[in-house]
Amino acid sequence: MTDAPILGEREVARIINPPIEPGNFAGHTARRLIDGQDTRFSDPFVVMAEDWMPRGAFPIHPHRGIETVTLVLEGAVEHADSAGNRGLIEAGDAQWMTAGRGVMHEENALPDTIAHTVQLWINLSARDKMVVPRYQSLRSADLPVRREPGVVIKLLSGASGSIAADTLNHVPVTAIDARINAGASFEQGLAPGDNAFVLVLEGEAFIGRNKTTVPAGALAWLTRGDDLAASNVRIGAATSATRLLLFAAKPLREPIAFGGPFVMNTAAEIQQAFADYRSGRF
Repeated sequence: MTDAPILGEREVARIINPPIEPGNFAGHTARRLIDGQDTRFSDPFVVMAEDWMPRGAFPIHPHRGIETVTLVLEGAVEHADSAGNRGLIEAGDAQWMTAGRGVMHEENALPDTIAHTVQLWINLSARDKMVVPRYQSLRSADLPVRREPGVVIKLLSGASGSIAADTLNHVPVTAIDARINAGASFEQGLAPGDNAFVLVLEGEAFIGRNKTTVPAGALAWLTRGDDLAASNVRIGAATSATRLLLFAAKPLREPIAFGGPFVMNTAAEIQQAFADYRSGRF
């Protein structure tokens, strides 16, 4: 007999596990975890890709209208942008880049290596599309840590339990990197109305009171929360050590227009972004 659901507790709504496909550069392969085809469902998350990237796969290119979050899983990535930011992001580190009104950047694996990364595009609201670009380096060793029995949670952004990160967001985002021993679990609180998903990197997770199994490589969207009440989700590992990412944020509920690396609200704004890029105004 199944227990009645607890009000405010999230379950798994949808699981996706796309295949690895060749990229557009020799030696580059990737999976499109969030493909930008159903932005009303994924709002405010626009695109998420898992990449195995050699040097040269992502030469200098522009962005406008979004924030990008890049987490290095294996290897290392050199970053440089038009605002003068430079650095090396190593395994476990992340970068949080606000493209805002426009930035040029490049991401490179070290010579003769393959870097394994995940990158998420977070939409900016219409009022924040043209904010000043910003770059934040999130070093694994410096991240706030929440510890529960058999669980270590590093906070990339937002809060988990009583622990909070000081990462700056234009769209408030909860982002955690959790490692769970077999048999252990934890609860993550989610703000009212947040849209949330879990990406299992290693092992096998169970999610919710129904203990829905989510294998390594799969992305599980959670059921939607009530806009008026906070909620939570229970996440654990059954038979093997598990690592996962969780992201949650409130939907913007605004129109979206795509134009390559630009995400705006109208087609006219996309045309303006290309015009500004070509004229060197980034």
